[in-house]
Amino acid sequence: MMVLVTYDVSTEDADGRRRLRQVAKACVNVGQRVQNSVFECNLDPLQLMQLKHQLEQIIDKNKDSVRYYNLGKNWGNRVEHVGAKETYNPEGIIII
Repeated sequence: MMVLVTYDVSTEDADGRRRLRQVAKACVNVGQRVQNSVFECNLDPLQLMQLKHQLEQIIDKNKDSVRYYNLGKNWGNRVEHVGAKETYNPEGIIII
């Protein structure tokens, strides 16, 4: 399933900046960055549960937030992109 993961991490102190880097790194490992704090992640239910657990271990729930949007099977019809930094289709063919 395609899940849009967004986050807002307080960067007012060094701990916040560290958490921000850790959240971004966890998301990079399972998805593609489409905005500074927005990732498209093509995950199965177990991977989503693992990501949620990992992010909840990183963030400070009093200062930071993470949101998950399940885009469903027909996610391609629900996403429209305009402007720079066009991304790739994670379900399409990737030539390396």
